[in-house]
Amino acid sequence: MSIEKTLSIIKPDATSRNLTGQINSIIEKSGLKIIAQKRIKLTKDIASRFYEVHKNRPFFQDLVSFMISGPVVVQVLQGDDAIALYRQVMGATNPEEAEAGTIRKQFALSIEANSVHGSDSTDNANKEISFFFAETELYES
Repeated sequence: MSIEKTLSIIKPDATSRNLTGQINSIIEKSGLKIIAQKRIKLTKDIASRFYEVHKNRPFFQDLVSFMISGPVVVQVLQGDDAIALYRQVMGATNPEEAEAGTIRKQFALSIEANSVHGSDSTDNANKEISFFFAETELYES
């Protein structure tokens, strides 16, 4: 096992339903530590840059529109094998396929409004964390 960091975003469908605390509780019970967190409102430009990897996909504009529809909570999580662990805690992208007890199974409204985002690799975690957080905002334990 190795100590890793990963990015988490609690999406607008979850923040609008006041689920941040419940999601944070699931994250912390899994053994992950929240070492940075802030509630922000993404602009179209910021969301477009963050999801630029998907710019040629048919869902890109809908994704950007959804992500700017309300506040999000961006977080840095840390723990043993944090990337894989958080992806397990989140559950499958499609909540109908997610395992019981996962964040998406409990809270997602649809495959699009699936409540949370998590990094899928070490490289992406590093890029995504630095997109939203300065090094001085990370309080590693």
